[in-house]
Amino acid sequence: MAAAGITATGEQGWSSRTAFILAAVGAAVGLGNIWRFPTLAGENGGGAFVLVYIGFVVLLGLPLVLSEIFLGRAGGEDAIRSVRNVAERSNRSTSWKGLGALQITTGFLILSFYSVVAGWVINYVFVSGGDFLGSLMAADPFSVAFSGETQDQITGRMGDLFASPGKLILLHALFMGATIYIVASGVHNGIEKAATWLMPAFFVLLVIITIYGAFTGNFAEAVAFLFTPDFSKLTPMVLNDALGQALFSLSLAAGGLLTYGAYVGKDVNLAPTAGMIAMADTGVAILAGLMIFPIVFAVGLDPAGGPALIFQTLPVAFNAMPGGALVGFVFFILIFFAALTSSISLLEGPTAWVIDRFGIPRKMAALAVGFTAFMIGVTAALGYNVWADVRPLGFWNIFADTDILDTVDGFTGKIMLPFGALLVAVFVGWRADVNLVKAGSGLEGGMFVLWRFLVAWAAPIAVFLVLLFGLVPGLLAS
Repeated sequence: MAAAGITATGEQGWSSRTAFILAAVGAAVGLGNIWRFPTLAGENGGGAFVLVYIGFVVLLGLPLVLSEIFLGRAGGEDAIRSVRNVAERSNRSTSWKGLGALQITTGFLILSFYSVVAGWVINYVFVSGGDFLGSLMAADPFSVAFSGETQDQITGRMGDLFASPGKLILLHALFMGATIYIVASGVHNGIEKAATWLMPAFFVLLVIITIYGAFTGNFAEAVAFLFTPDFSKLTPMVLNDALGQALFSLSLAAGGLLTYGAYVGKDVNLAPTAGMIAMADTGVAILAGLMIFPIVFAVGLDPAGGPALIFQTLPVAFNAMPGGALVGFVFFILIFFAALTSSISLLEGPTAWVIDRFGIPRKMAALAVGFTAFMIGVTAALGYNVWADVRPLGFWNIFADTDILDTVDGFTGKIMLPFGALLVAVFVGWRADVNLVKAGSGLEGGMFVLWRFLVAWAAPIAVFLVLLFGLVPGLLAS
């Protein structure tokens, strides 16, 4: 296909449809799939959560992915101006630009803590890399991970990391620096090149470790856990978690897809493209479960290990399995690739707005936005040590016991993402000009009617009910 031309930020758009798909899938595939999905599935009983999550992706996520890309391409600028442009062309109030503002604010806040967690990943890349190098020097490349260490010593590594504010901040800075560098390099020379290299490597590593887990782990038990629903586990908060995960995983309502849509050429059919993005993202989440849980079950560990599942439970599992040193190293490289492609999209949204709003060079805009997000992230890193007793929303029952990072994660995932998705559904489904929407969606006939019904009716009702029943009781109980 032809490139999208010169964008409102003075950038060359995506060089091909494939480049856009890889970048968009990279935005969607990240820690939400590899870290957050297995964590939530484990905490919420497996099968029932997975089933509801897939339902939300198909019925709400896919229609909203198409909606956001449509808004970006139809608007042709940063997230705020794109929504404003579509509102003007639809003879609606330009106050709808607040939808774009909410999205890039949400993405900005997610980036601030996301980078901290990605810093943990860098730490384990170094640790596991050194461990694997040691096994090579000992002429035993298929040795277990952390050979000679006890389970307490392995799990204690995470506590040691949390107790070191300087190390947490340094790792956070390294990851944010890499993200800033790529975004500052531009859409074509930075974001697209990173996606076209990192995403194929990511998928290869994902398949390799999944096959490893299937042969060396308890694959049958993992399949039963993930796909045998226990509906007694479903509660309003589980539904809210599943919706938040679907939105978080697809990078919806965080400004990235809307911004990326502005760089898409007019000759690209958005409907099948959106479908490929949603299917790839969901497939990665399921594969992540099939990659992680066979290993966890094989050594008798708890699948409901929470956030520690990736950074404490799995290292213990690698310690008990043949070839664990190599697999652990590859595993954390895999997570790093996933984290980086997502953080790029989170930074691009506010960076594009700063370029449009203030007319400053891209490098300066990326540095300013990235540094500000970094400083907010520092408070999240300090929440594990210096400010460990701080509870920012302690007055609210559902956040009463959450530290700084978990509070920002919970507030963005449980409130801002669903609310942003609700506004997208209302705007595209009810306020945007129907002819403009139809022409831009790439859908015709019955498929367009079905998609518009899902956007205009199913998505707003479902999101509203999940917000109502999942969050109001927590507020009332506070």
